Amino acid sequence: MAEKQPIFILPENVQRIIGKDAQRNNIMAARLVADSIKTTLGPKGMDKMLVDSLGDITVTNDGVTILEEMEIEHPAAKMMVEIAKTQEDEVGDGTTTAVMLAGKLLENAEKLLDNKIHPTVITKGYRLAAEKSQEILKELAVDINPEQEEVLKQIAMTAMTGKGAETVKEKFSDIIVKAVKQIAENNKIDLDNIKIEKNKGSGLAETELIEGIVFDKEKVSVDMPDKVENAKIALLDLALEIKSPEVDTKISISSPEQLQGFIEQEEKILKEMVEKIKQAGANVVFCQKGIDDVAQYYLSKEGIYACRRVSKSDMEKLARATQGKIISNLNELTSDQLGFAKMVEEVKKGEDTYTYVRGCENPKSLTILIHGGTEHVLDEMERAIKDGLGDVASALREGKVVAGAGAVEVELARRLREYSKTLGGREQLAIEEFASALEFIPITLAENAGLDPIDTLTELKAAHENEKYAGINIFTGKVENSLKEGIIEPLRIKSQAINSASEVAMMILRIDDVLASGKSSSGGMSSQNMPPTADYD
Repeated sequence: MAEKQPIFILPENVQRIIGKDAQRNNIMAARLVADSIKTTLGPKGMDKMLVDSLGDITVTNDGVTILEEMEIEHPAAKMMVEIAKTQEDEVGDGTTTAVMLAGKLLENAEKLLDNKIHPTVITKGYRLAAEKSQEILKELAVDINPEQEEVLKQIAMTAMTGKGAETVKEKFSDIIVKAVKQIAENNKIDLDNIKIEKNKGSGLAETELIEGIVFDKEKVSVDMPDKVENAKIALLDLALEIKSPEVDTKISISSPEQLQGFIEQEEKILKEMVEKIKQAGANVVFCQKGIDDVAQYYLSKEGIYACRRVSKSDMEKLARATQGKIISNLNELTSDQLGFAKMVEEVKKGEDTYTYVRGCENPKSLTILIHGGTEHVLDEMERAIKDGLGDVASALREGKVVAGAGAVEVELARRLREYSKTLGGREQLAIEEFASALEFIPITLAENAGLDPIDTLTELKAAHENEKYAGINIFTGKVENSLKEGIIEPLRIKSQAINSASEVAMMILRIDDVLASGKSSSGGMSSQNMPPTADYD
């Protein structure tokens, strides 16, 4: 009998991992991602220093920043990075929690796989646990309203603790709450209306909230005033220049008089442009495009402060802050369309020059100007403030908060274990593993603070028999009521983290075959990017 020829259905450069190996490989990659940011969790979390190929340094405690800078290649690990990005986009905080939860769910699933429990059973149990968690979270949530400023400040402080902003967290939380409340319109909060500017020099305590806009542009001419009080601001989306012909055009000039007439005509047009601005009553001009030298001269002569090439986003923020309209035709400019600010001034800080637009009436766009000693400190403070803004905005949008410091996770785990007893079948094992994954958050909080994780968890579990808001106060090492201690987080952080983590864990568990193309340049995955497959049997 003739020997059978082997049949190849895949090209040579494709690497294939099947069954258990594929599952373990993906779980290992996901766990490595979670482990890489585990030490950053909580108020006593450590920072990471990331140096890119150009030598640029990032020092951060922020989960999503770390994962984005790490340039992860493994496909399952990339899915973990996606969780962090979604959490950042949706809530603005809780990225480390979401990734760690997904990693622990997969680690716990591995124990069940070792006990010959099918991945479909595990994913069903996880799905039931995730749905039940959302129900329990709603029960545990506490209502808040915009008038509870102290509570909002506590939310901001909880978000910023551990980011190196402890010394100024009172001041920062005050700035954050004021800013979010000021830009809220009809229960809508668009954080894009809060501009964050950074200035190297002086200390963090100098950080200020400006009821208006600060942008890094200087006045176009030294002859213009440095400061304009009671500013009436024209916002122009047009060039204060003579338009050049669109196509190649030749102008024949045969005498010096003609040339002089030509130049005078240009000057006349520019003078008329400035005249129109003056007639509208404007004493400040912010122009999105260029301003001709001649126009600069006439503006200076009239005592008008002008900046050119202001970015579109800054123009829109200026319009919202000063209540002015952006004009694209000078003939339409009237006094009604001007914005108002108590003061516009040019300020030099170190090597940088800024234009401050202050004292706007009921501004719907604001600026937080952060001061700090180094670029790295400024960048980390920006991330801390963004976390605080995201948390406060999220709490106000939903109107619901939960207890922090591991309290909500321990209570969820307790209730999920009770729920698992009501189910028959192997799904209850998966629900119990889901519960122990949630307990990984308070365990890590304690670990990162140098406390004994086992003792802490035991103490927390005992406290939760009577007190559902009991959490671990990292600074005292005691178990206390988190709500009373002001350790508060928006409900949205927890619900989104559990949703994203469980969805990704379930997706990775259902993969039993990985086909990886060897051509890394085609956007596929080369064999070097796959961790080595261990022998698990």
